[in-house]
Amino acid sequence: GEESSKNVFYTGAAPNQQAIPATDYFLEELGVEKFALLGTDYVYPRTTNNILEAYLKDKGIAEEDIFVNYTPFGHSDWSKIVSDVVALGADGKKVGVISTINGDANIGFYKELAAAGVSADDIPVVAFSVGEEELSGLDTTNLVGHLAAWNYFMSAESEENEEFIAAWHDFIGDEKRVTNDPMEAHYIGFNMWVNAVEAAGTTDVDAVTKAMVGQTFPNLTGGTAEMLPNHHLTKPVLIGEILEDGQFDIVSQTEPVPGDAWTDFLPESAVLEADWVELECGMYNTETKTCVQLQSNY
Repeated sequence: GEESSKNVFYTGAAPNQQAIPATDYFLEELGVEKFALLGTDYVYPRTTNNILEAYLKDKGIAEEDIFVNYTPFGHSDWSKIVSDVVALGADGKKVGVISTINGDANIGFYKELAAAGVSADDIPVVAFSVGEEELSGLDTTNLVGHLAAWNYFMSAESEENEEFIAAWHDFIGDEKRVTNDPMEAHYIGFNMWVNAVEAAGTTDVDAVTKAMVGQTFPNLTGGTAEMLPNHHLTKPVLIGEILEDGQFDIVSQTEPVPGDAWTDFLPESAVLEADWVELECGMYNTETKTCVQLQSNY
């Protein structure tokens, strides 16, 4: 999120298609009152957590009830951080962890939670970077019951998903290999590109770019994805509970949500609009009525 380029079509989740709905699930379904925002130290977690801090405060969560921490890639010593998270709940309020921790650091984090005697019932964790591929081959004992927020899970029940999994297993020659959310995002994006090329009658970049907007293609959860004028997709939001076999029990699923290029919860972004059809701009300032030059996060 927080970017819209004429030359990029964003098939992954914007914050309002993953982070915000996951936070709502914690607030509305699990009764979480205090939040630990734990991330690996790079642009994606910092951008996401900036949005979530603002969103939580907008929802009435006090600043002192939000704990934010960043660690390097591969971080392994989680004892102090887990201790700090546990201490958040010393007053009896329900604590939840929103995790943008990436890579192998997740293993140590979940192990430390278990070592501290913390279960998913005590302090639930919802992760944005832990999916089937990350769980495959791992001992999931310490992860069972914790959550992940994605737009697709392999366990989704649909005819399209059954066909996709069968085709993947046939291609890879190994029925133990899993599918995951990034695979679905790529599958949708590539097929939309093919259809846009056919509609344009050429592979010319400008012609295909124009033909991409409005493209629809079946997603793997039984609905339809659409490419919007801001170059983001519509995507359903799924919350899954980690099972012992590394799959997910889907506990919540929304209707397709339009991807928002610029969040409503940061003042500098709330005034921006992305529209590459009518406005021909990815950073249109609705107050000044001018197109701002893109300042990429990357």
